[in-house]
Amino acid sequence: MAGFMQNLVIVDLGSNSVRMVINEIRDNGTYQEIARFKEDTRLSEGMGDEKRLQEPAIKRTLTALKAFRQHYEALPNLTVKAITTAAVRQAVNQDIFLARAKQEAGLAFEVLSGDEEAYYDYLGVVNRLHVEEALMLDIGGASMELVDIRAGQENNLISIPFGAVNLSEQFHLNDDVSAADLFEAQVFLRRRLMDIWWLKEAFNKPFVLLGGANRSLARMSRRRQQILHVEQIHGYQLTTNAVFNLYGDLLRKNLHDRRLISGLEPDRADIIVGGILPLVLLLQMLDTDRVIFSESGVREGLINAYLHQSD
Repeated sequence: MAGFMQNLVIVDLGSNSVRMVINEIRDNGTYQEIARFKEDTRLSEGMGDEKRLQEPAIKRTLTALKAFRQHYEALPNLTVKAITTAAVRQAVNQDIFLARAKQEAGLAFEVLSGDEEAYYDYLGVVNRLHVEEALMLDIGGASMELVDIRAGQENNLISIPFGAVNLSEQFHLNDDVSAADLFEAQVFLRRRLMDIWWLKEAFNKPFVLLGGANRSLARMSRRRQQILHVEQIHGYQLTTNAVFNLYGDLLRKNLHDRRLISGLEPDRADIIVGGILPLVLLLQMLDTDRVIFSESGVREGLINAYLHQSD
């Protein structure tokens, strides 16, 4: 049947936000994004050391998922892929949450392992950015993924369970940041990063950046330079010094003043210092001179895998 269309919906439940994209898949193997939605639900808020999803965060998330459903449930030839990452992956009450998502929002979530998340990120990046040599860094709400890309191939990858939300909570980086708290966070993170033996192989490589905190950095920079299309960050580059300058500005401000920064979503202002810290440390450790922003990641990697599963 010529022109047969499928509707592929991807629901990506992260630790800070939930995103949904509707794609039309054509019978020639190409696809087009029809709509995208995003809601900041901060599922990982207050999980603490015992890694328990909290009821207010669960309720916010389920409300968003139910609202999303209205946009796609009537579509013909529908396939829904629902994936979730660090917050649910780490949660001791994962089963209870997954059962409620199925019951209340009709979504059967696949919980991606850290390695799977990193690999889909990599697939999304290499198919859209065409980088040969880079270190990919995706900073999410409760984890971060690192992939060493060599000759365009994934050489090594890892996911570590620290991100913008849990680092900000653990080290009190939400409002006024004290030198002592920042130092404690740096020592903690650096120790964890030094354990990744293959990171030294990424010395001097440019970084490819994904994730909400990194995207905020790009938008802040583009606003500051008065670039017209502030949202179009795919392939946008910044020098390491420019990153450091932006980070310094964030550290000088309290929460109230950070909320007023052009290009930074106000509801991300309390986790942006914790969210950018891993990037700043890695830039110093690996003596990297520039970063490249990618709009594509896990969702695009999933679409790519879906399109090629029958090959």
